[in-house]
Amino acid sequence: MCNSKKRLALFASGRGSNGEALYKAMQEGYINGEFVVIITDHGTAGIVERSKSWNIPIIVMERSDYDSKASFEQAQLDALEPYKIDGIVLAGYMRIVGAPLIERYEHRILNIHPALLPSFPGLHGHQQAIDAGVKITGCTVHFVDAGMDTGPIIMQNTVPVLPDDTEETLSDRLLPIEHKTYKEALRLFCEDKLTIKGRVVYIED
Repeated sequence: MCNSKKRLALFASGRGSNGEALYKAMQEGYINGEFVVIITDHGTAGIVERSKSWNIPIIVMERSDYDSKASFEQAQLDALEPYKIDGIVLAGYMRIVGAPLIERYEHRILNIHPALLPSFPGLHGHQQAIDAGVKITGCTVHFVDAGMDTGPIIMQNTVPVLPDDTEETLSDRLLPIEHKTYKEALRLFCEDKLTIKGRVVYIED
């Protein structure tokens, strides 16, 4: 295990349950990392309230405050620079990460998606699975690349899809599995146990 904690930025847009699960795992010593800054693109996002007691700087960066996509993406880079981060953790961040951020932090941006990629990328992964009639779905933690949920896959876990499932019931069943999977994937990242060769992520554990 590497001795120094990884310095991580948390990007979140929503309620922040995955972010909170990861934060708690760090506090408990399971993940050898720490969130040093939180960035959200919604000032009213649940993560803002949820993280108030964490004593971590939070930066609200709404796209509408910038006159172009390029200026917004440059502002993200500028905001992160003082924190000297080792990686970025996307937890319910509902905005596509721009090329400048991906290039600056290549293979150091992690995301979780509520489906078994490469199936059902994009929005509403739960509903896509239900509509397709699959019997098993799950979640995927992956590195972020320039595509839509197309980056190298780190780890996946599954849950059954039940005949009477709705998007909400399936989401509720999957959420604790998301937390477990993301914690394990981030633990491995923070211990430098992930190696990428081509599109395959190899785990040394």
